[in-house]
Amino acid sequence: MRGSMTLRIERVSGKRRTRIRLSGELRYEHLDQVKAEIERSGPRVVLDLEEVDHVDVEGVRFLNACRAEGLSVLHCSPYVREWMFREQAEARKSRGD
Repeated sequence: MRGSMTLRIERVSGKRRTRIRLSGELRYEHLDQVKAEIERSGPRVVLDLEEVDHVDVEGVRFLNACRAEGLSVLHCSPYVREWMFREQAEARKSRGD
């Protein structure tokens, strides 16, 4: 059985925006921490997923919610990006859009 995976959150503040760089696994149990970091970071936030190794379904839904609220999601792996699009399409389908 695998041990608990971790997520490292690093905030990089620039002149125009704050980048939140995530490393490791973006899983359901980490979402409250990421949300808190977004709230602390001000209005111009981008999420950088370049070093994310794994995302669970709740993480994908969270990323879609962030995008819906206007946050940019950078350096997302192709498989996660595709999963986000599929999840978004499935949500629209279930709502009857």
